[in-house]
Amino acid sequence: MQEVSIKSFANVSIGNAEDLTAGTGCTVFIFPEGAPAGLSVRGGGPASRESELLKPLAAADRIHAVLLSGGSAYGLEASGGVMQYLEERNIGFNAGGVVVPLVCQSCIFDLTVGDAHIRPDKAMGYSACVNAERNNYQDGNYGAGTGATVGKLAGMEHCMKSGVGSYAVRSGELLAGAVVVLNSLGNIYNYKTGEKIAGVRNYDGDIETEFYAHGFAWNTTLAVFMTNAKFTKSHLCKIADMSHDGFARSIRPVHTGADGDSIYAVSLGEVDADINAVGSLAAVVVSEAIMRAVYSAKSAYGIPSA
Repeated sequence: MQEVSIKSFANVSIGNAEDLTAGTGCTVFIFPEGAPAGLSVRGGGPASRESELLKPLAAADRIHAVLLSGGSAYGLEASGGVMQYLEERNIGFNAGGVVVPLVCQSCIFDLTVGDAHIRPDKAMGYSACVNAERNNYQDGNYGAGTGATVGKLAGMEHCMKSGVGSYAVRSGELLAGAVVVLNSLGNIYNYKTGEKIAGVRNYDGDIETEFYAHGFAWNTTLAVFMTNAKFTKSHLCKIADMSHDGFARSIRPVHTGADGDSIYAVSLGEVDADINAVGSLAAVVVSEAIMRAVYSAKSAYGIPSA
């Protein structure tokens, strides 16, 4: 397999927008022609929008955008800006002469970083879409990763700064890649070696068995997995489910009641591929994107990075 840019995919543009002072932002994935998508939520506390659209029994067979943002549930307002942008360009589901864009969104909790009273809003969502016109996405303290942190098992005073990361590969005609917004309760590990690469610092004790004694409502890791393989929504729900193996290999603990861990899987092409092979590959690129999120992050808001 050959590593390629996350910007190698057709039928998608990716844009970041952020408020660096407030410590929050959003990352949008726009599918101008629409795209089949699935979703798997493993965390107990998701903040999300239009998730029902992605269930196999829902009528919609494609969506037009996925938005990842900070702001916890307050950040759901940002989808209004994405809706406006798409409507202005006549992108959406034709409902009797009215265009209705189908936009799904998930949020991380970053309100304890920067200014808790400034969150992604309609204007920021719209700006991310404008930025997607030039594919301004980059890894690090940008977009939805602006206020992301990891290792909050012992509280925010012991955590580390993370961000958003991406990784993509090509194998013959097949493309597979992921963008991860890394904002976990747990510590982060190199999935190949088991080495801890980010997480709780300056704490004595076996924190991974003691975490229940601490307050920890500041989390949620999000991902969008993309492939140019042809899959239906039900197939993509399974691939999204398999993608969570990447979270489990890299984050410990993961999928707790204090996380809203969610992965979207999106089909962007017509390449024939085996669902099990792509699902297994998805877990790998998700783990690689997690490491990119760790190593591309810069120290900020008084929180050190790796």
